[in-house]
Amino acid sequence: MTTRADVNEFLSCQRIAVVGVSRSKKKFGNLAYRELKSKGFRLVPVHRDAEEIEGDTCVRDLASLPEPADGVLVVVPPAMATEVVRQAHVAGIRRVWLQQGAQSEEAVQFCRDHDMQVVANECILMFAEPAGFIHRAHRWAANLFGRTPR
Repeated sequence: MTTRADVNEFLSCQRIAVVGVSRSKKKFGNLAYRELKSKGFRLVPVHRDAEEIEGDTCVRDLASLPEPADGVLVVVPPAMATEVVRQAHVAGIRRVWLQQGAQSEEAVQFCRDHDMQVVANECILMFAEPAGFIHRAHRWAANLFGRTPR
């Protein structure tokens, strides 16, 4: 189960790799990348085919990071998430955020089995401050119904 401490610790990461960032501005991976970048997060886009996204140089995979990342935001289909967390483990990344829609039980279990801190089934944009109006409203509603990490 994800705790608020897990969320806060992930958001305190100095450098975050984003796996699943898309070239398309219509895809969530690109939106999350742009939003987090605008909030001052130091990000590294990870994309196996793109050389650059949003003006930043991409790396092909987590093994290709030019310097270590403190965390990895995973925005890929669930069937790919386990491979990403395996790569994160090999790269020495101990904090993982499996964005809503990316989580799989296998990926979460891999993180737990390998002593990796994992946030699963939460939207990072609800917690990264300053949250926009829509995400603040979602957070308020989730709090109202007891659906946010405690």
